[in-house]
Amino acid sequence: MGHALPPPTAHVDRMKREVNQVSKTIAEINERIGKGEAVVVTAEEVIDLVDKEGASETARKVDVITTGTFGPMCSSGAFINVGHSQPRMKIARAWLNDVPVYCGVAAVDIYIGVTEMAEHDPLNEVFPGEFRYGGGHVIEDLVAGRTLHLRAESYGTDCYPNRLWEKDLTLADVKEAWLFNPRNAYQNYNVAVNLSDRVIYTYMGVLRPDLGNANYCSAGQLSPLLNDPLFRTIGIGTRIFLGGGVGYVAWYGTQHNTDVPRGAGGSPTRPAGTLSVIGDLREMTPRYLTGYSILGYGASLAIGIGVPIPVLDEDVVKAAAVRDEDLVAPVVDYSNDYPQGTGKILGEVTYAQLKSGSIKLDGKEIPTASLSSYSRAREIAAALKEWIEQGRFLLTQAVELLPCAAREEGVE
Repeated sequence: MGHALPPPTAHVDRMKREVNQVSKTIAEINERIGKGEAVVVTAEEVIDLVDKEGASETARKVDVITTGTFGPMCSSGAFINVGHSQPRMKIARAWLNDVPVYCGVAAVDIYIGVTEMAEHDPLNEVFPGEFRYGGGHVIEDLVAGRTLHLRAESYGTDCYPNRLWEKDLTLADVKEAWLFNPRNAYQNYNVAVNLSDRVIYTYMGVLRPDLGNANYCSAGQLSPLLNDPLFRTIGIGTRIFLGGGVGYVAWYGTQHNTDVPRGAGGSPTRPAGTLSVIGDLREMTPRYLTGYSILGYGASLAIGIGVPIPVLDEDVVKAAAVRDEDLVAPVVDYSNDYPQGTGKILGEVTYAQLKSGSIKLDGKEIPTASLSSYSRAREIAAALKEWIEQGRFLLTQAVELLPCAAREEGVE
């Protein structure tokens, strides 16, 4: 007997699906951008579009979806080439505005980390410390065009005889200045609470005792990596909005972890992927690169990042149309479970609940607050949208980020 033919209606339906499938390339989208024809929406706007027209029709109409996030990102810093003194010097130790910098790179290449503190800061000796000025503040001052004071020391060599050097400098005076951040744009993160009977001071902010408050740090439905949860479009070489200028994804970030529990649409329900990013400080602005002081913990840098998501097909749209009510974050006790690395999760909450101003845990209503600025994230997504619509920002063909399990658990 021959094989039975499929019903005619099934054959027609299959043909319709094939005809209706959306498939675009980066080159095609860039061509539309260059002609001023690209349709660009933010990750907020795409939600309404999908509700009204469906994912397939939205994928047909829209070329790029823009995302944004703005918040403290501790694993960050800047490479600076300060130029040579006369006579020349191989810098062994140096400070910018009394904040120590790393000098073990080359003669006049230095790296300043955002969490490094000014040399004479009392830190937590007077508890809780205010941490008013650190590496993140130095970077903000540099970008803002303010004058910094460089103090440098060396042991002297035949080719680099100078042993002491002091000078004032601005961003215009240095040879190169690159923001280079090993770990940014965390894909989801913990909600921090405090089960103890005392106030605690953490990188997630001040936490009051007995579940007195809950702090989180994510733009949720606008956050870049939550809109591309499986890294279909974001990878090495992706051109991004970084600190108000143009940057690139250099590599996956430290602690990048794709082996986590996931919810609907592949969204991670635990801290997951991260990005290592790079960009020219000369293009950036303090509006999106702001020194940050965390009471009782230390200094950092609040960074604005926006990532464009090319609409390659319908599945890209479905992932990017994720809502806060579909995104889940873990609640963790920062008085014991986090510092001791127990891995215990007290519960899960959605970003819609977090943004409502309170969550419920163990029958108790707990007020919430975000360390991340949603209004600034909106600005970033809108700015990136404008750049693309004006033809000032083309997309890049990224190299896939490799899957990666966490190297270390229970770390910031």
